[in-house]
Amino acid sequence: MKRFLLLSITALLLLVLAACAAPAPSAPAPGAEEAPAAAEEAAPSEPMVLRYADKAADLGTMDPHFAAATNDRNLADMMFNALVRYKPGDGSTFEPDLAVSLPEPEVVDGKQVWTFELRKGVMCHPTADTPAYELTSDDVVWSLQKSANPDTSAYAGEYNGMTVEALDDYTVKITLDQPISPILFFPKVADYAGGFIVCRKHYEAVGAEGFKTSPAGTGPFMFESYSPQDKVVLVANDAYFRGRPKLDKVEYRYMPELNSRELGLKSGDLDAINGQNESDWVARMDQEEGISVDVYGVGEVATIHFNTSVKPLDDVRVRKAIAYALDRDEFLALFGGPPVAEKVYSVVPAKFLPGGLTKEEVEALGLDYARDLEKAKALLAEAGYPDGFSLEVVSSERESYLKPYTSMQAQLAQIGIDLKITTVDHSSMHKLIRQDVNPIVVYVAWRPNADVYLTRFYHSDSIVVTGAKPDTNFSHYTGIDDLIEAARVEQDPDKQVEMWKEAQIKLLEEMISYPILYMNQVTARHDYVDYGHELKSVLALYPQFDETTTLSK
Repeated sequence: MKRFLLLSITALLLLVLAACAAPAPSAPAPGAEEAPAAAEEAAPSEPMVLRYADKAADLGTMDPHFAAATNDRNLADMMFNALVRYKPGDGSTFEPDLAVSLPEPEVVDGKQVWTFELRKGVMCHPTADTPAYELTSDDVVWSLQKSANPDTSAYAGEYNGMTVEALDDYTVKITLDQPISPILFFPKVADYAGGFIVCRKHYEAVGAEGFKTSPAGTGPFMFESYSPQDKVVLVANDAYFRGRPKLDKVEYRYMPELNSRELGLKSGDLDAINGQNESDWVARMDQEEGISVDVYGVGEVATIHFNTSVKPLDDVRVRKAIAYALDRDEFLALFGGPPVAEKVYSVVPAKFLPGGLTKEEVEALGLDYARDLEKAKALLAEAGYPDGFSLEVVSSERESYLKPYTSMQAQLAQIGIDLKITTVDHSSMHKLIRQDVNPIVVYVAWRPNADVYLTRFYHSDSIVVTGAKPDTNFSHYTGIDDLIEAARVEQDPDKQVEMWKEAQIKLLEEMISYPILYMNQVTARHDYVDYGHELKSVLALYPQFDETTTLSK
């Protein structure tokens, strides 16, 4: 009886458990997909992290108004916006950025007025020091005033004669004492150099020094961390006004050694790298399976600047002697020629910008300074230096600087000039040459138009250290201020171009600078890297990683 009762209870329990159990899945209908089992739910996806290696040794600054080195410009491009921007991947086209549209100027009492309506709802990045807040005209006005102040900007010379005011929270009025064309105005307020807009509250919270390593802007990526001589990590800005980026993070790594970058790319530890400005390297890397190499503009121009305020370079005969001792073909051979590099004959590259001088124009004027060692030696002797002399310079460790310096060293040795080179990291070089330590400066740069080239490198206000608005006039030259200023306000494009050419002819006649070549940008990447835009030319000097960039691996 007990055994029967036990069996009955057991049977009853089994019936109850069976009733509580989930029903067995029925067979799917013909043509239907079988539902996945609950235990096989998809695991969370891995963060999409783009790992990019630059050839710099370390960060210089993340304050965009001091970002002169390429690696610093790259970071500024990802974290900040401006009133207008160069179209991603195409530096020839302007489009609205923080502004709703591109305005037309008005002339009021002889002055030019540009009125910008701002987007609403653009948020400044949240930080440990300041919460996220909406960017308004107050930030824009304050930021452009910061750009115009030589104490807080390396680009102050660009903002002479400009007044900025807020008409309301979303309207900014910019007044120029002298009217200029849109092609000269928009670069001043674009996403390049002094045009970047900084979030005022965070800057004031951390101070000028703090902002260099802890920035806050409105761009698609936000600052997360900085490891000296290793990397900067940026994270996606969930509140970005163009939509959250597809990438979750960007790791911007510092790798000055090409071999390290190349090995990292091949091993898969890196997704993209700053490549070598050499045609042979481009061809070799293009043969690697799964790797592509992009060669694109803008072409940075390498120019040799002579400090005309120091001996013996204060003598035009010495400067011309150096020019006759140099050979553009030797410099070009360092980089393998097209498509990576080509020779230039004026400081404004004629291939890219109106106002540059072509090879034919320079040769017709007898200002190409074709190599002539005997003439160079005769000029040195005439100037009182028959046995030559010695000069000391600092160079960046980057190939684009160190190669021209070492080639120049070898070429000048043939006329008795001993050029002693000390190599420093790229950011340190930029600081030192702005302290006027080099009697001869090799500078590699792109500028958006002829006026910017001439103003920043040759206007007296831009003389390093002593200028009214110190910038990159390493030559201490003062001879073309009138031409620069007259061309800037000339409304006839043809006359404007002729003035720019006239200014550069004078530079060549006095051998203030010796233009060498331009170098295109070179980036190697895995094929799964999609920039999100066609790559033609980028003023930020890298492929541009924005909200549309993605990885398809």
